[in-house]
Order: sequence, then structure tokens, then C-alpha cells
Amino acid sequence: MKILYHHRIRSKDGQYVHVEEMIGAFRELGHEVVVVGPQAIDNEAFGSDAGMIVWMKRHLPGCVYELMELSYAWLAYRRLRRAFLAHRPDCLYERYNLFMPAGVWLRRRYGLPMLLEVNSPLYQERAHYDGISLARIARWSERYAWRGADYVLPVTRVLADMIALEGVPEARIRVIHNGINPSRFGSAPETEAAKRALGLQGKLVLGFTGFVRDWHGLDSVIELIAHDEANSARYLLVVGDGPARVSLEAQALRLGIAGRLIFTGIIGRDDVARYVAAFDIALQPAVVAYASPLKLFEYLMLGRAIVAPAQPNIMEILSDGNNAVLFDPMQPGALAAAIERVSLDSELRHRIAAGARATIAGQGLTWRQNAGQVIRLFDALLAKQAK
Repeated sequence: MKILYHHRIRSKDGQYVHVEEMIGAFRELGHEVVVVGPQAIDNEAFGSDAGMIVWMKRHLPGCVYELMELSYAWLAYRRLRRAFLAHRPDCLYERYNLFMPAGVWLRRRYGLPMLLEVNSPLYQERAHYDGISLARIARWSERYAWRGADYVLPVTRVLADMIALEGVPEARIRVIHNGINPSRFGSAPETEAAKRALGLQGKLVLGFTGFVRDWHGLDSVIELIAHDEANSARYLLVVGDGPARVSLEAQALRLGIAGRLIFTGIIGRDDVARYVAAFDIALQPAVVAYASPLKLFEYLMLGRAIVAPAQPNIMEILSDGNNAVLFDPMQPGALAAAIERVSLDSELRHRIAAGARATIAGQGLTWRQNAGQVIRLFDALLAKQAK
């Protein structure tokens, strides 16, 4: 099968991981993939942002920036049309973005079967965090894209329900959670070896990966560690960086435990496994209600003892006492209490770690299996079209 893959990702972060892994999985399964999207990002370091795009978003009036986004859709359509005419693909796979009707335009013009991957409800998300000037156009563009695809592929059931409320029939929605590439994690060291490499031998390591923000709640983890005895072996290892780093380091210094908080800064994707392998307890302290966090699948793949919030999107993958210890995110102190429980109970820690390790295979949470689901949907659409 020849797949036309369209995206508008310009930052090399978790979004890029999803794009790259799905393209790789399609190709592993023997399919040809023609990619239409920003090209400059391929040569940038992991963790880099969208450069000039970020500058424009920060400094231009909102309506001007949003008109530029909408104008880009015409350029994207021209690129898609050019790729279609040159390669004659069998189908179109698009990663959803706001102000981006180009994929639906191509589908309608040429009758190309189209699947739309949706990772977040961008209209709602941007309206809440950044504000939207062209709200009616933005809302139209979201609904137009969601309703215009043959199938919409949200990453959680929670997000699927949000999409259905916008008029997409349930029969055209298929939930495909995020996944993992086992080959990237197959050579991860054993826990004790990973700790020795980081100078953390003999320590109980609480770990977090990703771009840390204030709402993640790591301040409560630092507060918990600060109440330990002076010679405590409990450390917090943050594999990543983010805007909360300065305040968290200041808090640790103020509480006298600066030496027990370690930030790695941004690291390459291929190095993540050797850091996560050092975790005794892997933290997913807070997450938006509809997300499918990539870090969660890394924790599962490496068999870490996970502490996470008991909320619907997380509970699509995790169950309390089986592959994680879950806490009530609305209950003050619940995160710290859950960490304390897992820290003190080694039998529980080992049991949920074993459950985590079995989850990837048990639930089929790999990029390759995700790609296989997509191909089956395309096969059905093509077979229907051929009748």
C-alpha cells in the first residue's frame, strides 16, 4: 500500500516521536510512505522547538497569527495535491491540527480514503491556555476535519467521546492509544547497573520523564522527600527539563535536599531508556483528562512501578494494584501518600512492576500494532471503494 502521510509538526518533541514512529512502523510492515510536512525539523536536535513559529506566536496579534495558520492550509493543500499527482497514493493519513482542512479538501477532490489521527481537542485546548481570536473559524476547522475523515483515530476513549459530541458518528471513531517501539528499549540496562552509571547505587529512585510544568505536582514530591531522615536513600530523578525546573530546584535548596533532586536536562531519545531503567518508582503525577502520555508507555515497557492518577484516560491502560498504584487526583496529599506506600512496600513495588512489564504485550501497545490497525481500516475502505 502507498500511504500519503500529512502532518504540520514543527517542534521536535513528543509529537515528533509519534509521527516518526508511525511512519517507521508503516514501512516495517512493507508499505510505502510519502510524507508531506515541514522538512527542516528532520535535521534538528531532539527537544528543539519551532523556532520562528514560536516567535511569531508570541509576538504577533492573535488574529494575524491565526490567519497565517489558515493561509498555510492552502499551501499544504497544494503540496498534498502535488504529492498525490506525482505518487498516486492509495490513501491519506493525517495528523490533526487546528486551521487545517487541507486533508479533507484532498479527500473530497480525489476520493482518497482518509484517516485522521487526533491527539488532543486543539480548539478547546488553545482556547483555554492561549485564547483564540478567530474562534468561529477555529471551531469550524476542527469540526470540518473531524467530520470530513472516513475514520477519526483519537488516542483515548475520553477524547473519542469529545469527538462524538461534535457530530462524528461512533461508527467512524476508532481509539488507538499511543505506543512504544520495543527495539528502542531492548538494550536498557538492569536497574542496579543503570543506577551505578548515574551514581545512584543504593538509592530509592523516584523518576519522572518529560517537559516538567508546575501543574505536574512535583513540588509535593520534593516536600515528601524533605520530610525523610537526613540520610534517606530516596532521590528524585527528572529526565528532562521545563519551565518548572527553576522553582523546583529553588524549593529543594530551601528545604535542604538540593542534592537529592537531579535534573538531566533534555536528552536524546535513544538515551531515555538507560535513565528510566534506574527508576524504582515511575511518576505520572498529573495529566490532562484526554491525553495518552508517551512517558507512560516507556514506564510500562521497562517494567517500572508506576504511581499515577485514577482518572478515566489513565485507567484505560492502568489498573490499581495490577500494573500501578493509582491515587485520587482530587484528594490533597494523595500523590504523596501513594508514593510513600510504594516506597515502603517492596513486595507491592515488585508486583506492580511485573504487571507493568506484561502490559505492553498484553494490550498490544506498540507502534507496529497501531500501524497494523490503521492498515486494516484502509484495507476495508479500499475494498468498499472497489465494489
